[in-house]
This record gives sequence, structure tokens and C-alpha cells, in this order.
Amino acid sequence: MKKSIPLFSMAVLAAVVFFAFFAGGREVNVLVFSKTAGYRHASIEDGIAAIKKLGQAQGFRVDATEDAALFTEKTLQAYNVIIFLSTTGDVLNEAQQTALQGFVQAGGGFVGVHAAADTEYDWPWYNELVGGWFKGHPNNPNVREGVLHVADATHPSTEGLPEIWTHTDEWYDYKDFKEGAVNVLLLADETSYKRPEEKPAAEPRPIAWYRAFDGGRTFYTGLGHTNESFSEPLFLAHLLGGIEYAAGEGKPANE
Repeated sequence: MKKSIPLFSMAVLAAVVFFAFFAGGREVNVLVFSKTAGYRHASIEDGIAAIKKLGQAQGFRVDATEDAALFTEKTLQAYNVIIFLSTTGDVLNEAQQTALQGFVQAGGGFVGVHAAADTEYDWPWYNELVGGWFKGHPNNPNVREGVLHVADATHPSTEGLPEIWTHTDEWYDYKDFKEGAVNVLLLADETSYKRPEEKPAAEPRPIAWYRAFDGGRTFYTGLGHTNESFSEPLFLAHLLGGIEYAAGEGKPANE
């Protein structure tokens, strides 16, 4: 039977995450980066607005940019978390890549949303950071209703989610997935959205994960293609929990 989540539970979940952000008087500053050098998702603007709204509600600062020139050691030191929001293609030059790598190595947190996996294919370190690269997705239509299974209900991004979550999105397949290196949070049941001729996997496979990596923390979710995702309470709770995890102790990366 499908397990639903009542409004009361959503309120409790929001309160838990709210407490977590303020525990220990943490100061959390988030940079949302949404530069695209390939396909541009129409949901980016709604995503930025939603993350800013989460910041206002939960007490963390959010800046948003598409200017890769901000990726310098000095500028990134002001932030705890960098979110790649459906970035695509080659968005950073070599010096900017070095700045991002230094940010993570100094203890910074990274959050990748949806097409963050469709980014920087020529940079192996980034593949490790995100956990996998975009391979493709079903088409005609590309947005479909599907079923997710929670693989780890103890993580901030999944605690409070229903064990079986029916969600509408664009469902990515991945290549160069870092199986065994990442900790899986959500599994996508391909039989719930792929047609038989599309050869769905017999078993649910990863679509959201996290790991401690190279001195920092990284969280990735393959969800977030649609505008509607960024007004869906369950997805927003999932994303907020990922930001919470990536923020760690809430210290800027230079401390």
C-alpha cells in the first residue's frame, strides 16, 4: 500500500530541519550557481526563488549567480554551501575549477540538483563530486509520474518522506556512477515510468545520494526538472535536508 505523509508530519519535518539549522547558532551562507552552456531548464528561475524562500524561512542566506568569475578562493570563502542548480556543459574554466576544488577541500558543502550531473564531462574530479554523469532519459514524454523508494530514512533529506513516494519528474539515467563510494538515499523504480520497450531495470536504482568527499560533503538529487517540483512540499523538504547535510557545522570554508 502506498504510504502518504499527512500535513502534520510535514509541519513536524519542517520544524526538525528548522531546529537543525539553528542548532549551535550556525551561520549558513549558500551560493546558487545556475550557469548553462547546454540545455537550459525552464525550472531554474523557480528553483532559485524556492531556495531563497527556504533561506528566508529557515534563516540562512542565499545568493544566486550565473557568473563563473565569482569562483575564486576569496569569494567562495564566504559560503558554506554551493548549489549547482541544473547547470549544463562546461561552465568553469581551469582556475574556477581549482577554486571549487579548494572550497570542497577546505570543508565546503556541495549540492547538485538534476542537471548538475550534465556538467563538466571532461573533469574527473567533478564526476567524483557529483557521483555520476547524465546518460539520458525517457522521451515522448520526458516528464512522467514515477515511484521512488527511500533507501535511507535517517538522512536529513529523506527523514519524514514516505517510504514509497509517487512523484512527477524527468527521470535521468546515469553513467560513470560511483557505486560503493556514495551513500544511496532514494531509488527510482523504472518499472513505474518506463515502457517495456524502454527496458526498465528490474530493480529500483539510485537517483539521490550523498558522501563525504575530499574534505567536504556532497549531496546530489536527480529530481528537480519541473517547475512544479519547486512548490512540492516533499521535494522541498528533500532539497532542504540536502542543504542541511552539506552545510555541516555551518562554518565558512575558510575557517
